[in-house]
Amino acid sequence: MKIFTAEQQKRADQFTVENEPVSSIDLMERASHGFTQLFFKNYKDKTAVKHIFCGNGNNGGDGLAIARHLNQAAHPVKVYIKDEHGSKDYEKNLNRIRSSSNIKIIKIDESFTLEDIESKDFIIDAIFGTGLNRPIEGTWANVIRQLNTLSAFKMSVDIPSGLFADKHNLSENIIYFADKVYTFHAPKLSFLFPENAQYAKRFEIIDIGISPQFREKEACSHYYTLKEDILKVYVKRTKFLHKGNFGHTLLIAGSKGKIGAAILSSKAALRTGAGLLTTHIPASALDIMQISVPEAMCSIDKHSDFWTEIPDLEKKTIGIGPGIGTDFTTQSTFKSLLEKTQKAMVIDADGLNILSANQEWIKLVPPDSILTPHPKEFERLVGTWENDFERLEIQKEFSKKHQVIIVLKGANTSITDCNGNVYFNSTGNSGMATAGSGDVLTGMITSLLTQSYSSIDAAVLGVYLHGLAGDIGISYTSREALTASDIIQYIGQAFKTLSENE
Repeated sequence: MKIFTAEQQKRADQFTVENEPVSSIDLMERASHGFTQLFFKNYKDKTAVKHIFCGNGNNGGDGLAIARHLNQAAHPVKVYIKDEHGSKDYEKNLNRIRSSSNIKIIKIDESFTLEDIESKDFIIDAIFGTGLNRPIEGTWANVIRQLNTLSAFKMSVDIPSGLFADKHNLSENIIYFADKVYTFHAPKLSFLFPENAQYAKRFEIIDIGISPQFREKEACSHYYTLKEDILKVYVKRTKFLHKGNFGHTLLIAGSKGKIGAAILSSKAALRTGAGLLTTHIPASALDIMQISVPEAMCSIDKHSDFWTEIPDLEKKTIGIGPGIGTDFTTQSTFKSLLEKTQKAMVIDADGLNILSANQEWIKLVPPDSILTPHPKEFERLVGTWENDFERLEIQKEFSKKHQVIIVLKGANTSITDCNGNVYFNSTGNSGMATAGSGDVLTGMITSLLTQSYSSIDAAVLGVYLHGLAGDIGISYTSREALTASDIIQYIGQAFKTLSENE
């Protein structure tokens, strides 16, 4: 799914109106109908008052139309406006609710004070949309400050008022705190960054029927990965295949005290479909590995506690880093490995820490390799940034400069390819912020790379399935109780969802 800028979204609406053809007021009707249908699905209480705050632009027009739909379904509604005049469609919808409903309309001004909003009520923000390009001031700033202090459930139409769609907000900006956003077309880029988590806590996407022709032809470098996108990448298995068709994964993982990382990544690689797996481990880990992962072959290092020698690389796809440590000998062995192979590999954890300590070795990393840092590991690689928008630009430039895939882990994990495109993941949850979760992801992505997926497809598919396995896991346990082993347990069910419509 393409993530358009605010300007592109405006052009998408205009193109749809001109070419479908559909009038702008009817496109607004689609948006408001989509909003209310989701609202009715998720929130059943008809007694709670819906307080809808409407600016005088098209976002406010959406809010007025939503008020009319809610009122027609017997929900009590109050509408708050500042201006009688505004955009053409705003004025049309204001006239519609005045002539065809019993909705109470409350006029606000500079001295406005909120009253009679109870904790069981809903507040719907339709004040400013994606066209906002400057901080909110004056009357609406005063209103939003008051709204943010209330305990009633707070929603936004398309985007929280005051939040910029595709640029950084300053800390002093007045922004509405939405518990839920029903957004049109696709998520806004700003929703996907940690710095904005408090403003758009959750969101759902409403398809309002933007022209498929515009969607297809409009250039874009930011994408949001949904199941429909994954199904275009996922290769289903056919009957007459054998383990040799699914490649040979080589994981270099573990050191004394960190053998669990090798076990987790190995189990995950096998669960993700690698035909063969060899795990290179220090000598002291042999017994525990063979007991814990009997399906894995073991390549045994001569050193008892950490990695010191390069195993057989022939016809293998390498994943390296989980738990290997940063001993001096391990670092020099890693450099030798980089000098010896030009085949794309997956580098995680201590592999990334070694690169960070030896920045000149980054140029030795084979093209199309996949690096999987968490934010602190990425900071050690590239330095600091001022905000998440700047961080994303740094990530894109790093991928282009070094011709590698970067998987920056976190909520809505961002994956950048060698051309600077970005793919944000739609699966996963906070329960996955747990020890070993990254080791599992390394095993999964390496396994997919082994199976002849391209580097970017292996990264995008691996991250999606990893998050989906975590989502399935918390349906059986909880965010607090989820472990990395649970994620491995549900990889199979995550794959199963990709074939559930067969």
